[in-house]
Amino acid sequence: MSDKKNNRLGLVIAGLLLGILMASMDSTIVATAMGNIVGELGGMDKFVWVTSAYLVAEMAGMPIFGKLSDMYGRKKFFVFGLLVFMAGSALCGTAESITQLAIYRAVQGIGGGALVPIAFAIMFDAVPLESRGKLGGAFGAVFGLSSIFGPLLGAYITDHIAWQWVFYINLPLGVFAFVLVAFFYKESHEHSKQPIDWLGAGTLLGAVICLMFALELGGKEYAWNSGFILSLFGAAAVLAAVFLYVETKAEEPIISFGLFRRRLYAFSILIALFSGATFVVASVYIPIFIQGVLGGTATNSGLVLLPMMVGSVISATAGGFLMNKFSYRSLMVPTLVLLALGIWLASTLPPDATRLLVTVYMVLIGFGVGASFSVLGNAAIDGLTARQRGSASATLNFIRSLGMTVGITSFGIIQSHYLTDRLRSLTAASGAAQGGPGAINLSDPHTLLSPAARALIPPEILSKITEGLASSITQTFAWAMIPAVLALLASLFMGSSKMVGTEEEAAASGH
Repeated sequence: MSDKKNNRLGLVIAGLLLGILMASMDSTIVATAMGNIVGELGGMDKFVWVTSAYLVAEMAGMPIFGKLSDMYGRKKFFVFGLLVFMAGSALCGTAESITQLAIYRAVQGIGGGALVPIAFAIMFDAVPLESRGKLGGAFGAVFGLSSIFGPLLGAYITDHIAWQWVFYINLPLGVFAFVLVAFFYKESHEHSKQPIDWLGAGTLLGAVICLMFALELGGKEYAWNSGFILSLFGAAAVLAAVFLYVETKAEEPIISFGLFRRRLYAFSILIALFSGATFVVASVYIPIFIQGVLGGTATNSGLVLLPMMVGSVISATAGGFLMNKFSYRSLMVPTLVLLALGIWLASTLPPDATRLLVTVYMVLIGFGVGASFSVLGNAAIDGLTARQRGSASATLNFIRSLGMTVGITSFGIIQSHYLTDRLRSLTAASGAAQGGPGAINLSDPHTLLSPAARALIPPEILSKITEGLASSITQTFAWAMIPAVLALLASLFMGSSKMVGTEEEAAASGH
C-alpha cells in the first residue's frame, strides 16, 4: 500500500513539475520568436503587448488563485489553470494578427497565474516532511531552468519548425500534466468555504494592470513623462492604496497581512523581491555584453546564459537537499554573498574581457540566485496551515515577478541613460564619417548583436561604441549591487528556523 501511495505521489509531482515548466517558460519562450511572428502577422508597433499581456494576466492571477485554492481546494484550481493555459496556447497558434495573439496570450497568462503558486502549495500539502526539501529543490531547479531555457527552446522551434509550435508544444505537455494531477492527486484536508474578497481582488487586479502597462509601455510607445504613462502610475498608486485598506477590513483577504508578522515569511518575501530584480539584470545584460561588446557568435540568450543556468540548477537542487539539515538563513546568506560578489565582479568587466572570465562570473551569479528558487518557496510556507499555504506561495511568486518586472524597467532606464550619454557625440560624428553606419541606431545595444550590422561599422568607430556599451552595462551592474546587498541584508534577519512543518507534522516526524 505504501509503495502504491509513493508511486501515485511520484506521478502527481511529475504533473506539478510540468505545470511549473510550462507556465514559467512561457514568460520568456516567445522572446526569440518575435521576429518571425511580427514578420508573418505584422504589427511591429504592437509586439510589446504579446509579452505584456501574458505577464499582466499571470501576475494579477497569482494571489487571487492562491487564495481561492486555500478556500476551495487546490486540485480544482490547478486543473482549471491547466485547461485555461492549454486553451490559450491553442488559440495563440491560430492567431491571424498581433492583436489576436496578445488577447490569446492574456488567456494563457490567466492559466499560468494558477499553476506555479498552487504547484508549490500542493507539493507542501502532499509530500512528507522528510522529503519536502529534496522535492522543493527539484521544483526550484525547474523554475530557474525554465526561465533561462525558454529563449533557447523558442529559437530552436522557430528556426526548425514554426513559431506556432512555441505555443502548440504546451498541448501534449498540458494533457500529460492534467492526467497525472486530475487522476492521481487526492486532497487529504478539508477546505472551508469563505466569502470571496471581490473588492480586494478587483483593486489588486486594477493596480497590477495599470502598473505593468506603465512599465511595459513607458519609454517605448509613450514617453515616461507623457500624460498617459503618468495617469497609469497614478491609477496604480490609488488602486494599491485602496487595496491595502480593503485588505485590513476583509474577512478573508487576498493577501493576509497577518502572515507578515512571521519573521521568516516577511524576510523571505523581501529576499524574493530583491533577488528577482538582481537576477533579471544579469539575465538581460550579460548576453548583450557577450554579443555586443565581445562580438560573441551565439545568437540567442539561451546559449549565452548556459553557465548561469547550470549554476542556478545546481544551487537550487543543493539548497533543497540541505534544507532538512540547516536553517534557511544558513543556506541563504552564503548563496546571496555569491550573488552580490558575482554582480560586483560583473561591474568590473573591461571591454576586452575574456569569454572565460565572463563565464566564471556567470556561474557565480547562478550559484548565488539558484537557492532562492527552492529555499524561499519552502521558507515562505513552512509552519503554515493548509488554509494559508496557497496564499503565501502565491504572494511570494507575485512579489518575485514584480521585482523582476520593476527591476528590468528601472535598470533598463539606467543602462540606456549611460549608453546615450556616452554615444551622443559619437553618433553625430559617425553619421558624418566616410563609410559610417548611417542609418544604424547606435543608441540601441541590440544593433551590435548582429554580425551583419557590426560589419557595416568602421573598426575605429566600432571600438569606441563597444567601449561605451561595455561602460553602460558595467555601470548598470554597479547599480544592481543595491538590490543584491538588500537581499543579503534581509537574509540575515530570517532567524534560525529550520524546516519543521506544522506542529502536527513535526510531532509525527519525531522533530
